[in-house]
Amino acid sequence: MTPEPTPAPATAPTPGAEPAPEPAPAPATAVPPFRTAVRAWFLVSLQTFGGPAGQIAVMQRELVDERRWIGQRRFLHAMNYCMLLPGPEAQQLATYVGWLLHGTRGGLVAGGLFVLPGVLALLALSAVYVAFGSTVAVTALFAGLAPAVVAIVAQAVQRVARRALTGRALVAIAVAAFLALALFAVPFPVVVLVAGLAGWLLGRRRPAAVAHPAPADDGPPPVIADDALHAERPTARRTLTVLAVGLLAWGVPVAAVALLTGAGSTLTQQGLFFSGAAVVTFGGAYAVLAYVAQAAVTTYGWLAPGEMVRGLALAETTPGPLIMVVQFVAFLGAFRAPGGLDPWTAAVVASLLVTWVTFVPSFLFVLLGAPYIERLRGNRSLSSALTGITAAVVGVIASLGLYFAVHTLFSDTGTAGPLALELPDPTSVRPVAVVIAAVAAVLLFRLRWSVLRTLGLCAALGLVAGLAGLPVG
Repeated sequence: MTPEPTPAPATAPTPGAEPAPEPAPAPATAVPPFRTAVRAWFLVSLQTFGGPAGQIAVMQRELVDERRWIGQRRFLHAMNYCMLLPGPEAQQLATYVGWLLHGTRGGLVAGGLFVLPGVLALLALSAVYVAFGSTVAVTALFAGLAPAVVAIVAQAVQRVARRALTGRALVAIAVAAFLALALFAVPFPVVVLVAGLAGWLLGRRRPAAVAHPAPADDGPPPVIADDALHAERPTARRTLTVLAVGLLAWGVPVAAVALLTGAGSTLTQQGLFFSGAAVVTFGGAYAVLAYVAQAAVTTYGWLAPGEMVRGLALAETTPGPLIMVVQFVAFLGAFRAPGGLDPWTAAVVASLLVTWVTFVPSFLFVLLGAPYIERLRGNRSLSSALTGITAAVVGVIASLGLYFAVHTLFSDTGTAGPLALELPDPTSVRPVAVVIAAVAAVLLFRLRWSVLRTLGLCAALGLVAGLAGLPVG
């Protein structure tokens, strides 16, 4: 830290001189211009690979560590609330931080830009899959990207855990959550409830165990003072207004599709199903997968079982929330059962409709709840409970990373007796995938390559392996 200068006489400051301690709070109250924030959110949106762990790590680096627009504790407080909500927690966190910086318009822009690149990319990839999915080149390209994501998620888990697990008690909560999910398939809401209770009890009996001391490498404090961030009084009028606008924005497109295509059309079924899924699926994209897969494959027949995994691989290789996999599901389902529409038109409309009904609730939950959560920011009991939940989520993300690694590096798995843990069949290892994952790990952990650069090289490796005739699928 730079030493403080010797106080100078009360004269005009010398140009370029370091300010005296008295006026230091002045630059700490300036919120960045809205245009600057929009550019920043767009840059963040291009880096959001690797699922929620990677996306939260990107925001941590860009907003807390480098730009210093928000402090570590304020960031974790927002993240804790978003972890409780159904839907994509990373996108909701972006919406929350955008709201803290510039109010409602900031939240809408931050959350919207967070998903826009992924929507466009996955729409294009879905079309490529439908048109050329059986070709060697496309299969090899995607096969090179999936192993790289394993290393990306591992790096992101490490970063988030280092920030959130500041004591042994929190580490124990994270490990317990990991074991509960990986070994016993305990439902995510139960894990969250127990972790919140554990955090609350620790806060009452051992407050130091759930404290969040600033890490030594946190650097300077944020450039925006806490009291300069956006705040709104949580009135009944505001709540009803936000609720009414949100429900209209959510329901009108579904109603329009039902009127134009019929109540029994694929588009209407998808709009209604994914509207319901948006409010009942806690735990992020992987929690959504089991729920969506059962309905999409078994109930509606929108796609085949193996295609669900391929859709997840596509979502892993595009920026934005992994829940974007629902866009792939909708695209394939509407293309194969377009009703009276052209198949490509039906697929594009279904893809955009499902994206809309999936993310509008996320904006609604954040804009409704943020003023209340901000008023409770100083509540120690709530803070302790949310800290316990954050620790558990580290274990949740780690278990999801394990799931993805097993299904990416091996072609066959089996359960371990009465436990829910899926163990890979050693004879079904995919050598090309293992090598690409190892290369990605070296690039990220040792050489400090960026995510985009790593993905580009790994995609090229997969393409070369496929064109050389090596097994990549």
